[in-house]
Amino acid sequence: MTHIGVTGHQSIPPAATAFVSGKMNRVIRRAASKGPVWGVTSLAVGADQMFAELVLQSGGRLHVIVPSAAYSTTFGDEADLERYDALLASATTVEHLNFGTPTSDAFLAAGRRVVDLSDKLLAVWDGRPSRGLGGTADVVGYAASTHTPVEILWPAGVRR
Repeated sequence: MTHIGVTGHQSIPPAATAFVSGKMNRVIRRAASKGPVWGVTSLAVGADQMFAELVLQSGGRLHVIVPSAAYSTTFGDEADLERYDALLASATTVEHLNFGTPTSDAFLAAGRRVVDLSDKLLAVWDGRPSRGLGGTADVVGYAASTHTPVEILWPAGVRR
């Protein structure tokens, strides 16, 4: 059984979407060919939701880390919230962190928990610093500090 975690940008430019999706799908399918796959994610808009859908399409299971009790308030768009709710309902297991409101500390704790539960971390990351505490760069840095393997999925030359 392989546990693959994800961290990544919420906004992926159109020039990167097909590249990221294709690489992510190959990693998931390769792992699935060797046994059951568990996707570990917080289901944020963008990379997390793309990952969750691909894990489910491959026959894998989802372990979702919900950063805070009011996490659903971070989804500003109705369609994004509906997608989140549908993916959350598809999860095999859901873990709620002990934060009441969605804060940077909650997001960082969720990112760290994703890493702690994963054999490998996929990072949809342009290599730039985080825009706030708990962003992609912070999670990648934490993974490096724990010696969790990280595979960066980002096409050369594309900027956000």
